[in-house]
Amino acid sequence: MLEAVQLSRTDDVTGTTLLHPCDLTLARGERLVVTGPSGSGKSVLMRALAWLDRPQGVLRWHGHAIDRARVPAFRAAVAYVRQRPALFDGRVEDNLRVPFELHIHRHRRYERERVLAYLAHAGRDATFLEQRADDLSGGEQQLVALVRTLQLAPSVLLLDEPTASLDPQTTLAVEAMIDGWFEHTPQAAFAWVTHDLAQARRVGRRFATVHAGVFATSPPP
Repeated sequence: MLEAVQLSRTDDVTGTTLLHPCDLTLARGERLVVTGPSGSGKSVLMRALAWLDRPQGVLRWHGHAIDRARVPAFRAAVAYVRQRPALFDGRVEDNLRVPFELHIHRHRRYERERVLAYLAHAGRDATFLEQRADDLSGGEQQLVALVRTLQLAPSVLLLDEPTASLDPQTTLAVEAMIDGWFEHTPQAAFAWVTHDLAQARRVGRRFATVHAGVFATSPPP
């Protein structure tokens, strides 16, 4: 599905190497967990895989190299959920409707029942949709960002510490939500960055580390 060949990133201003050249593949059914210390380059790797920061090297989707023209369709299938989500003014439901205003999703429609099914995993009901985005806690914002992504049925999730601001109970609920997406999405795979080694063992089947910008496969933590 997703293949990176000698993928790397350097700082555009200083020329500092942020991610050393690495090879990585994500096949259907894979659950890759990436661990490593803060500032080691894990987020740099995720953003490069999502083509948010244009990397050096080659990135392929189903065997085809990604270029600028292919990026919108690629990002519709390979979704990046970042550590600090960006929400818009308005209600939670307003934020969840935003992706359907984009040209790439013009053939889709917002499905409230699907959204409520995802929220139920995290103990939220329809009243949550009416809350103002600027009244949400950091953890609730992360929850909204994740549901906003899952409702679009991506094939691959690039998860950059999606539960970092959540309490233990909600963290387990989000893990169950992602597991449900995984089981019901054809061609599903994910790469999940976490500092929580217990979480890594719960959700991962394949493991890797990033240290000082060097990506390497690893045994289970």
